[in-house]
Amino acid sequence: MGRTRQVTESTGSTAGTGGTADAGPAPRLQMSRLLGQVERQIARLLEGTLSTEGLTVDQWRTLDLLADGDGHPMSELAGSLVVPGPTLTKIMDKLVDATLVYRLVDDRDRRRVLAFLSEEGRSLHTAIEPRVAAVEAEAVAGLGADALVLTDLLARLAEQNAPAGARG
Repeated sequence: MGRTRQVTESTGSTAGTGGTADAGPAPRLQMSRLLGQVERQIARLLEGTLSTEGLTVDQWRTLDLLADGDGHPMSELAGSLVVPGPTLTKIMDKLVDATLVYRLVDDRDRRRVLAFLSEEGRSLHTAIEPRVAAVEAEAVAGLGADALVLTDLLARLAEQNAPAGARG
């Protein structure tokens, strides 16, 4: 009675605990779940800062990508943000309606539309960016110097797994 069974995710084997601490390995969380969990936690932290400006996390990420001053095609933005094209169109439509972003036909390829930050969008990005950076820094503060290692590893992982057109 009172015996529980523990299933380890990595092997699927079971171990009886008999009410005492099991000396065997703890269940391992898969990388996709860990990454998703951390992404959602940080997004929730960012939502507090961004909601005061009427922005969603995806809208902020779009503004942040456009802040480099280069025009970006929609396909590149969708790949970088990891959202489907129709979702990006909705994000962009709201940013255009708020006069934070504008779109222009690419002079080099008339089939492409490039997105740019407007002056208002640039001002908003400049005002919010330090607050977002502070939230992100606080989120990893407990990691110390490993925070830079984590950021570097995540950037490398993102680059390695990006679709060919989104690498850069």
